[in-house]
Amino acid sequence: MLNVAPTDGFTAPPRRLTAGEAPVALDPLLLELRDQYDPATWPACSRRLALAAEWMDEAAVSTIHSWCYRMLREHAFDSGSLFSLNLENDQRELEQEVVRDYWRSFYYPLDSDALDIVTRYWKSPDDLHAPLQRLLPESEALGDEKPEPNETLAATQAERAAQLSELKAPGPPGWMNWCPPWKTPPKKKAFKGQSFNAKSRANWLGALREWCDTEADRPALTDAAWKRMTPDGMAEIWKEGTPPCPQAWEALAQLPKALDALPEPRNDLLIHAVQWCRARLEREQERRAEMGPNDLLTHLDRALKGPNRDALAAQIQRQFPVALIDEFQDTDPIQYRIFNAVYDVATPRRDSAILLIGDPKQAIYAFRGADIFTYLQARHDTDGRHVTLGTNFRSSRAMVAAVNHCFSYADKHDAGAFLFRADGGDNPLPFNPVNAKGTKDTLVLNGKPLAAMTLWPLESEEQLSKTTYQTEMAERCASHMAELLEAGRKQQAGFAKAADNSVDNREQSLTPLAPSDMAVLVNGLQEARAIRLALASRGIKSVYLSDHDKVFSSPLPRS
Repeated sequence: MLNVAPTDGFTAPPRRLTAGEAPVALDPLLLELRDQYDPATWPACSRRLALAAEWMDEAAVSTIHSWCYRMLREHAFDSGSLFSLNLENDQRELEQEVVRDYWRSFYYPLDSDALDIVTRYWKSPDDLHAPLQRLLPESEALGDEKPEPNETLAATQAERAAQLSELKAPGPPGWMNWCPPWKTPPKKKAFKGQSFNAKSRANWLGALREWCDTEADRPALTDAAWKRMTPDGMAEIWKEGTPPCPQAWEALAQLPKALDALPEPRNDLLIHAVQWCRARLEREQERRAEMGPNDLLTHLDRALKGPNRDALAAQIQRQFPVALIDEFQDTDPIQYRIFNAVYDVATPRRDSAILLIGDPKQAIYAFRGADIFTYLQARHDTDGRHVTLGTNFRSSRAMVAAVNHCFSYADKHDAGAFLFRADGGDNPLPFNPVNAKGTKDTLVLNGKPLAAMTLWPLESEEQLSKTTYQTEMAERCASHMAELLEAGRKQQAGFAKAADNSVDNREQSLTPLAPSDMAVLVNGLQEARAIRLALASRGIKSVYLSDHDKVFSSPLPRS
């Protein structure tokens, strides 16, 4: 068994030891596996592992989307899909056509007042398509079917009118019964006249009375007026004693929150649009015999919850008794539901297996639908069956030690390093320190290793804007990069062999630092522009790489 699966992995082909070659160290995993069988069966087990290692190249390797596409086509009867399906990666044009149909069907018949409410949220079908597109894959999770827009608008407006009438009422719990004292305020010396002069009082009181006497949703008051007409605002300008009419100021302080809490029809309108467009889109796709990338997931997910779910799951499991999902932290709830329906992740089985490989610290694709809570659910379902890869083979020992130190320190806080620890101490997402194999080269400057991690705080006596902070830090970063590159040009900075001990040997084996050795990770386009401008001002060229970078809008294609 030692020769079947070397310590560098099960996928390595078997080989025989050459003459004089010492056998490699016994793999604890293989020893544990071997001890579960009768010694008389070990040769057969060895042969079985050898075949498994050789057959790894025959395994089906695909993305989850393409695998779902294959399952829908190969199991058309049980999944309820068509035998011949065309995969259309770009469904935007069809979606926009469906949204335009929805706009014509439901918004054109509305009266002008109702249409004014709709156009506060979306000016056109294209504006409606933007938020609707993100919700189409999750239409089934939006709850019960919502009423049509005309019913929603009528019900919402009636409820808003009732709540506004209560807020504008002249008696308790209204506020108008507290307004008369404003006309005869205390002596001017009792408060700062410039902050609460007669003109301001008249304008503010007039705006409030006009709001009460009309159908307006909000009084026409400035931010300064709202801030002043509160208990804190009046206390700030009052010189002697306490301000009069405390009930009025308290009521006015609560009024903005009450107005913000008035019912809005937007969510119900959007949900109805999503549900209607989802159904219309599916009918149109069926007529055209086509599907979009997200539809591959939703259709297979729906099939695995339908009347033929048991037969479909059994067929897929027989076809793929073992599944391995890499980068599992980037999966979404629909994808996990599909595999859970087939393999029943929480229940260990001997006739099939599913292996989930993922690192929650690398869960960076939330904008594509990836959900850390899906990872946490899978971690809960596989409790007691976790294996951690305890050695880093890519980074230097110093970098791994720095990361271990930072996250271990953060994990001592009440909420844990990733803010998931519960009050009772249970932490579904702990930080696990790892070892490091290390790298052959060490980054040095003037013969001394550079620190693996350096934090640069920007101290300032005044609060800085985001743009100012990013610009200043970009300048510092660019200056440091320029200094390192200049040192590399002078053979003073670069990569030295880790095995070299003396400074002289390091200088002799030094590989000078080059621009291609540097990379700057940014949070977005604004940070990228700041650092690129700072580098360009120092004569350093850079390339911006991003999934959202529009290559054809750059100057090069136009020239």
